[in-house]
Amino acid sequence: MTVLSCLVALLVAAGSSRARQIRVHYDAGWGHSISIRGSASPLTWTSGSPAYWSAGNVWIWNVPAELGSFEFKPLLDDRLWSVGKNYRIPAKGSIDLYPFFGPSKGSLVEHTLPNGRTAIVYLPPSYLENPAKQYPVLYMHDGQNVFEAATSFGSVEWRVDETLDQLIAKGEVGEAIVVGVYNSANRIHEYTPMPDPTYGGGGADAYLDFLEKTVMPFVQAKYRVRTGPKNTFLMGSSLGGLVSFYAGWKRSHVYGSVAALSGSFWWNGEATTKKVEAHSGLKIKCRFYVDAGGLEPLAHEVSRMREALEARGYKHGVDLMHWYEPQGKHNEASWAARLHRPLRFLLAGVP
Repeated sequence: MTVLSCLVALLVAAGSSRARQIRVHYDAGWGHSISIRGSASPLTWTSGSPAYWSAGNVWIWNVPAELGSFEFKPLLDDRLWSVGKNYRIPAKGSIDLYPFFGPSKGSLVEHTLPNGRTAIVYLPPSYLENPAKQYPVLYMHDGQNVFEAATSFGSVEWRVDETLDQLIAKGEVGEAIVVGVYNSANRIHEYTPMPDPTYGGGGADAYLDFLEKTVMPFVQAKYRVRTGPKNTFLMGSSLGGLVSFYAGWKRSHVYGSVAALSGSFWWNGEATTKKVEAHSGLKIKCRFYVDAGGLEPLAHEVSRMREALEARGYKHGVDLMHWYEPQGKHNEASWAARLHRPLRFLLAGVP
């Protein structure tokens, strides 16, 4: 190759790197291809425009310079549509996506943690199909109740896997790994941030240390996860809701969003709410979901916590969601029925 041809090749490559691109990260396999359909010419919704393969199993479609923002979707062999809603490329810049084309059905894996406790891990639908993708992680307390009726209290589960599969298929939430950590005989102690005169407790910090120093490294070593508070969520109910809120308030460097369903904010004379009300520093960098049912006695305490957060500058639809379910009870069936709400709050912005 001559010096001139080398120079031309370098200029072409440099120009290509600056061009807007749709980059589809997917190993289509030998003999298969990825195409793009969309709402802006030269794309159409009836036939695909081929993307070209590049190293690392990245399929690239170069966006014409005159196009602004538009909706599109990748197809496998111009026949199978990617699962979920349409993608939208911004008016400026490129977009990377990690689609899947098979059934929207996740899988469950049981693990014994280093301290002997059980954890059930939900792997989202694309996990086995698209090994290029990494995922945020939602950690849940009372893990025996979230996936399987056979292990749940009263044989009623939260149906986390079924609900997530449905929301992912509709494109209403992004995919996430979910880790259900079983509780122990010391549940009250582990899920409470300070002692209560009647019930004792106060071991939440040690329990949260266990999540951060044992459970999280275990999960990160075995699965393809994204780390940092933006990609780490926590959810629980009752005392599990209390400890979730406490974790978000005290450890926002670990958890970016938390959900407290029927949170037991009454604990120790509403001490946690009083601390939020008395807080005078900068707003905690964590998003909060809180809810309650009309047929359980703690709805007033949950509303007081919502008011405390609003007084600290939290705004509904931005970093706060409060839901009141008029016929909601303090049980697994009610939490399962409204589970889609906290999941949307936690995962709606996940790519």
